[in-house]
Amino acid sequence: MNTRHTPSTASQVLRLQPDDWVPNNTRLPVLIYPHAIALHGSDPAAQIERTFEANGWPAQWRDGIYAYHHYHTEGHEALGVVCGQARLILGGPRGREVQVSAGDVLLLPAGTGHCKLDCSPGFLVVGAYPPGQHADIRREAPTQAQLACIANLPVPDHGPVQDPQGAYQQHWLNQR
Repeated sequence: MNTRHTPSTASQVLRLQPDDWVPNNTRLPVLIYPHAIALHGSDPAAQIERTFEANGWPAQWRDGIYAYHHYHTEGHEALGVVCGQARLILGGPRGREVQVSAGDVLLLPAGTGHCKLDCSPGFLVVGAYPPGQHADIRREAPTQAQLACIANLPVPDHGPVQDPQGAYQQHWLNQR
């Protein structure tokens, strides 16, 4: 099911604890795949969409990343950087800053806070979710029902990109 695109460097694993009103996900870490997709051709966004869809993560949108802290309770989110670069903060106001650029893929488990701090002109991302999951935008402390939704959200059988180092298997599938 995975595509032929392979990361040129090892994935990064970020374990995030709750931060202020942002719940994060204490069971599943953020996975960052640098240079996960070797982009080429005239429509790199379509290339990322095809890669995600081939791995069971239907693409839902093309846009940037919001410049305010938010998280989702009803969907794990894959973000594929189409063009440009950005500095993001993951995990809430006191979270971890990361740099992303074209070809990078981020896998954010439900509950993970994320916010764009700055970006280059033309920064573009493709967002995808497993079937039956979606992005509900949350900007406030979660309710008990929302925390339960985050904790019980199913983990898909496959990650959004090929993962030769096995980070998805080790850190997501083994946590089911």
